[in-house]
Amino acid sequence: MPKASDKPRASEPCLRKPDATDGAAIWELVKSCKPLDENSMYCNLVQADHFRDTCVVAEIDGELMGWISGHMIPDRDELFVWQVAVSPRARGLGLGKTMLLELIERDKCDAATQLKTTITKDNEASWGLFKSFARAIGGDLTDEPHFERDTHFEGRHDTEHMVTISLPGPDVIARAA
Repeated sequence: MPKASDKPRASEPCLRKPDATDGAAIWELVKSCKPLDENSMYCNLVQADHFRDTCVVAEIDGELMGWISGHMIPDRDELFVWQVAVSPRARGLGLGKTMLLELIERDKCDAATQLKTTITKDNEASWGLFKSFARAIGGDLTDEPHFERDTHFEGRHDTEHMVTISLPGPDVIARAA
């Protein structure tokens, strides 16, 4: 458990689009954020390079402390958030919600009327983040089993529930930030 003295001193994170040079740092951050699934470093590099417009990195005092990977679902008006990672040293600062708000305000996400993500039932931190985010923007949150343990994961991974949050218009989002 991090001590208060381990927390970053800066009050305002620098939020930006990632680039390919962030791939290794993103990979290290995700590894430090259990229970997130670790992808390959190459996967994170491709995400940071090819999907930079729908991903967010957060730096505090020049150190990468947060990451969101996402993409617009092809041929749909839905933004899919794959992972949200916040360094143990930056937890409790509201960084996850701040990054989500930054992401939905991006031009690339203008067409999105829904945000989707998948969460296992036991991931309390993710449920807390997305419920808090939905409340902040006034969006409705629903969920249903999507990728199922036995059907999709051959019993090797818990069922992932598809969480859907309705996204309000830009004026409401601006007030939530």
